[in-house]
Amino acid sequence: MAILGLVKGVPLWLSASIVTACNAMVFGMDTSTIGPVTTMDSFVKTFGEFSSTMHGVIVSSILLPGVLAALVAGILADRYGRTRMIAIGSVVFGLGAVLEAASSQLGMFIVGRLIKGVGEGIFLSTVYVHVCEISPAKVRGIIASIPQFMITLGLVAGFFISYGTAGLQGSISWRLPIAVQAFLAFANAALCGLVPPSPRWLFAKGRPEQARTIIAMLGLDDEEQAELLTLAVSGLEHSPDLSFWHNLRQTAIEFREAFSKPFRARTVFGCFIMAMQQFSGIDGYAPILLQQAGVSSSQASFLASGVSALLIMAVTVPATLFADRWGRKTSTLVGGASIFFLMLLMGSMYAAGEVHADSGAGRWVVIVSIYLFALVFNATWAIGIRAFLIESLPRKTRSSGASLGQGSNWLANYVVALTTPVFISSSSFGAYYFFAFCSLFTTIVCALFMYETKGHSLEVIEQRYLERQVRSTGRWRPNIQGFRMRRLRASEG
Repeated sequence: MAILGLVKGVPLWLSASIVTACNAMVFGMDTSTIGPVTTMDSFVKTFGEFSSTMHGVIVSSILLPGVLAALVAGILADRYGRTRMIAIGSVVFGLGAVLEAASSQLGMFIVGRLIKGVGEGIFLSTVYVHVCEISPAKVRGIIASIPQFMITLGLVAGFFISYGTAGLQGSISWRLPIAVQAFLAFANAALCGLVPPSPRWLFAKGRPEQARTIIAMLGLDDEEQAELLTLAVSGLEHSPDLSFWHNLRQTAIEFREAFSKPFRARTVFGCFIMAMQQFSGIDGYAPILLQQAGVSSSQASFLASGVSALLIMAVTVPATLFADRWGRKTSTLVGGASIFFLMLLMGSMYAAGEVHADSGAGRWVVIVSIYLFALVFNATWAIGIRAFLIESLPRKTRSSGASLGQGSNWLANYVVALTTPVFISSSSFGAYYFFAFCSLFTTIVCALFMYETKGHSLEVIEQRYLERQVRSTGRWRPNIQGFRMRRLRASEG
């Protein structure tokens, strides 16, 4: 922490957010590596031939433990601290990657992926929460997008490492890309020691002086510091002084409470948009889609996927910089409409019989549309939806709400990853139509129920929800005295 704070000209909230976000990079590397690795000849020689269904199981096995770990990530983060759990999650991921890279049996490889899933479930949603909590409101959209940029950087690195090792002799060709993931995960865990803990967590742990010191060091403006000092003392959803099992039982009760008034709408909507991210088809296993369109050889598939990753990274940079100009709702609606059009176009080309693997303009329309779809998604839905999820959640349930959202995202991802290969083999156009109309439905729902959160502090966003509740019901049970006091001070100022 001290080292990060001494970087001249760089505020602590920025340097700490970047280091925290680096933990998300290995998630992108795994996503981009698993497809190419499992289609390498050396991988098949090591483990033998397997069906497309088993291929789907191998690819998606990381997701179910990720869902379960994500559901308790909020408890762990509130009890042990955001930064500590991010580091532990990265270490667990690294251990799973080591087991994968050393595998001699397919079962051992799958166990390694299950362990990696636990690590991802612990650190990924916590990374976004921590970054949002320490960044200024005026640029929170940009800062909250840094983890997504790191994921795309991991996509690029993973694709090209796999492409570079594909020509190596023996099993090192598939083991090396996974070993690199392990090294980076352990390095990220070590760097987490430089990141300051959340001031809110420190207040709840009864360490107010350290919390005030960190708030002063972060580099926030005076108004935001005052808001943080006033409201953070109210504590966390899960008391850090209670046992883990007590918190686990309490969380089950709180999850049930999250689906009752007055939190039901926010919980359901957050889980909905996070799940529908996946039902747009973004993790529908791009190499299969490209091979279906005529990119037949494994080497060509690796290269095409790498080009896609490069384009995604290139578009993520301006999308990140403009995140707080566009806003969350605008990017979600524009992205949803574009995704619907591209998926409908590709499905219609296949349904009309215009796509031929060896010739014709139809295959190029589909290939270009796949690239465009990836660009649009990562410039809009990947950034705006996740930022909105964290921003829209109330302080009381931010950790658990983020865990529920991440869990619903990975559960949907599991379904998509497991079924897309089978779906594509049984119908050339059905999957595209399914993704298209899921995206259209999501866009319509967001147009009706999503509201803009850009440029507001987390406390002001919560206040707006409270005021909406008051207008709709005429009453509100939770204590909003803190908001009234802040309003009074603002009017007196």
